[in-house]
Amino acid sequence: MAITDKIYLKNHRQIVSQLDTNIPKRVFSGATLEILYSGEGLAKVDDATRDRLLDFAQDFLDCENSDDIYTGYPERQFIEYLLELRAQGLGPDAIVDVMSDDYMVYAYPGDVLSFLDDSVRTLESVEALADVEGNREMQDDARRAKQDLVGPR
Repeated sequence: MAITDKIYLKNHRQIVSQLDTNIPKRVFSGATLEILYSGEGLAKVDDATRDRLLDFAQDFLDCENSDDIYTGYPERQFIEYLLELRAQGLGPDAIVDVMSDDYMVYAYPGDVLSFLDDSVRTLESVEALADVEGNREMQDDARRAKQDLVGPR
């Protein structure tokens, strides 16, 4: 299961109450994206919630082709955001705190840790394959990206 399947709306009950309709708790659920980010959905929530939802939409849903919303574009953007937070030196608990403050979404720190660990393992595989193929540039890129995730030892 992808990390984006484990990102949830903070204050879900409050938002559902304001919308007067039920939506999934998972942020990247198609129904959640459709209802929350339609003009009608945004008009029904309070100002503070609307501001955070608009920030989320601007940062993760604003793509050149509107069909890209349904091809994984938002999820890829969010994964990049998580990796950037880790590259800044934040641990899983801090990453959850930042995403909660920034966008009113949350994940469990253990899920974030598992995602980061999987990312490191993937980069190790890329590094090893690049070595076998003799692609030094890719090998160095993978090594640097892995170091960004692992941090100083």
